[in-house]
Amino acid sequence: MPKLLVLSLLVVGFGLGGSGLANAADKGVQVVADETHQRVDVTIDGKAFTSYIWPTSLKKPVLYPLITDEGITVTRGYPLEPMPGERVDHPHHAGMWFNYGNVNGFDFWNNSDAIKPEGRSKMGTIYQKKILSTKSGAERGELVVESLWVTGEGKNILKDTTRYVFIRRKNARIIDQITTLQALDLAVFNDDKEGVLGMRVAHWLESADEKGGIFMDASGRPTKVDNVDTAGATGVYLTSEGAKGGAVWSTRGRWCILSGTDPGKHVVTVGMIDNPKNPGYPTYWHARGYGLFAANPLGRSIFDSKQPAFNYTIQKDQTATFRYRVVLFSHAAAAEEMNSEADAFAAEYK
Repeated sequence: MPKLLVLSLLVVGFGLGGSGLANAADKGVQVVADETHQRVDVTIDGKAFTSYIWPTSLKKPVLYPLITDEGITVTRGYPLEPMPGERVDHPHHAGMWFNYGNVNGFDFWNNSDAIKPEGRSKMGTIYQKKILSTKSGAERGELVVESLWVTGEGKNILKDTTRYVFIRRKNARIIDQITTLQALDLAVFNDDKEGVLGMRVAHWLESADEKGGIFMDASGRPTKVDNVDTAGATGVYLTSEGAKGGAVWSTRGRWCILSGTDPGKHVVTVGMIDNPKNPGYPTYWHARGYGLFAANPLGRSIFDSKQPAFNYTIQKDQTATFRYRVVLFSHAAAAEEMNSEADAFAAEYK
């Protein structure tokens, strides 16, 4: 997508007027809160990178969009800013998010305005509560936010404190996400495929052989993934263990990458890296050819029927911390490069 169009969408799509990303001309990594418009904008050398947003149309805060150093948007526009030719399934797949499909029986992953009134009591919503701090810098910027996980019955069950670190690097953009969940009551993450760190990618990063179909969530709710035109779809998954393409789903690994070429012939690699200190390490990959790219360390039997259920539990007043690195490379990343990146990430957050 042309750079000017990306910036225009960011300004118009969320009502920024004259004070948004397009006017951020300062060098380095700038993290600028705009609570009036329910967003925090991140730029690198005056170019749009991402925004932390919590519009009322979503049931959780997200990072949206994700843009490479060359101005290439890697996330899907729908449901926030639909683009021609995109799939319009799974309206809860917006940008990049962190949540789960079954906490104490409540579904935080699948919640959206598409849920019928009779089903909303079993869903969960994550409400943005506070921006705790922002920090800009020459090579790094930071954002720390607090949110609440609230059940469909109106009960607060988790306090979420997330620190985002936005990193500038030559030919790469990096997001480190460190999320600490404090249980306000006993919190059981029942074994489920829907979790935890997810993003929905642009059409050109989908798999060329993806034909769509009917996909069920943990409660048996079907979602049809349309068999749209796969022309221009170039995405290929690869994991640290050598799984490739469609074979990646339900496998484990310390990292997974998705590489593809956009319509302008720009080669991009999107990488997710797990951390050895995370619960359930190494994570399972909930990665689909239709564009869902997710790391789920809290499912187990759902991915491997020979394994016992994980059912990860946080006792009341106790905490659990999850650490992930997301990298946007403006080239085709190799396994050696990703292994080095994973080693560095493990060392930084011991």
